[in-house]
Amino acid sequence: MIAAREYARRRRQLMRLAGDDAIVIVPAAPERIRNNDAPYPYRQDSDFHYLCGFPEPDAVLALLPGRNQAETILFCRDRDPTREAWDGPRLGPDGAVESCGLDDAFPIEDIDDILPGLIEGRSRVYYHFGRDSEFDLKLISWIKRVQTLRGPLARAPHEFVALSHLLHDLRLYKSKDELGLMRQAAKIAAEGHRRAMCATRPGLYEHQVEAELIHAFRSAGAVPSYEPIVGGGANGCVLHYRANNALLRDGDLLLIDAGAEYACYASDITRTFPINGRFSADQRALYEIVLAAQDAAIAQARPGKAWTAPHDAAVAVIARGLCDLGLVAGKPAAAIANGAYKRFFPHKTGHWLGLDVHDVGDYRVDGEARQLEPGMVMTVEPGIYIAPDAPGIEARWRGIGIRIEDDIAVTRAAPEILTAGVPRTVAEIEAHMSAAK
Repeated sequence: MIAAREYARRRRQLMRLAGDDAIVIVPAAPERIRNNDAPYPYRQDSDFHYLCGFPEPDAVLALLPGRNQAETILFCRDRDPTREAWDGPRLGPDGAVESCGLDDAFPIEDIDDILPGLIEGRSRVYYHFGRDSEFDLKLISWIKRVQTLRGPLARAPHEFVALSHLLHDLRLYKSKDELGLMRQAAKIAAEGHRRAMCATRPGLYEHQVEAELIHAFRSAGAVPSYEPIVGGGANGCVLHYRANNALLRDGDLLLIDAGAEYACYASDITRTFPINGRFSADQRALYEIVLAAQDAAIAQARPGKAWTAPHDAAVAVIARGLCDLGLVAGKPAAAIANGAYKRFFPHKTGHWLGLDVHDVGDYRVDGEARQLEPGMVMTVEPGIYIAPDAPGIEARWRGIGIRIEDDIAVTRAAPEILTAGVPRTVAEIEAHMSAAK
């Protein structure tokens, strides 16, 4: 887990960047109702979690760089034996200070009286405007209250700055403890994928295989980091397929895109494998292209390389493979130049990974592709998708969707494959599925 001292270090870094005349305000995620009075499972806001690790809703973190009395203040729910009997224990202000290493904490009911006084005298507010319209209005009301109470002498903030400009660059670089949690999330997800491979056979439904994933995740104290994609046959060609209710048929492939979230940190894995345990010749031919593209992309995930280097490497391999199979006419260089390969590989090769599956962090800096650095974690996920009704394509290729995805940590040397525990090559997949029978 993340120690209180690391949360404190993150807050100090952010306050140093914000400057002594600023205030940083970060609300916790609100609870969301699924239907009627049944809430969704609570998940803390990633930025709020990154800065303090406080796990409850109805909380606001205020950072006041340079303030003598207290620089880090939390407003949260007070202890309430009656509500705790229904909803579970609360930390309360005293518990929050002790567990999160904060300077001070107050009941959330007192925020209207206390926060305007903390805002006064600060020239800039760092905050995520536009995320929560209800909280936006609260913040504006607190600033107006400063002006109303102080009149012409009021020293209210005159500048509002998007918090993401500072905070999300910090989140891009993972610490040793963060990488430890991400390895655990990857290990749990890998077990889910191995279970799913072993359970798969013709005649099952996609949701029955999905159940194997969920079993592995929950057994290890994790939850899905996103809705799993379990797409058999042509469903694997739908990039964000989520129905997971179709019958699995002999001779088709099954594409599973599923990750586990452990202690708020995500993993993200995709594997594609034959439902009956054996690749056909055509399936294998396409699979080997995607696998070679992933290998080429992972090799580019090194310090000093551009963020786009892994994608460019994958595109080169896929374009050549598609041309060799006659699925794209002409030479590979022309297929890349005119974008013909995009008909079968329409997405990028990866994204940042961390507290969010599609994690924060700019991909371009000053108009140029960002350079990779140690501590960054990314996915590498090339694919080939041939729609079942693709015109001008031989029937033997149609309805095949293949994606292979792993989580990669950039290090000072060779990239670390966090998700290496899942069979990936044709031989590994077939052997793993055969052993389960």
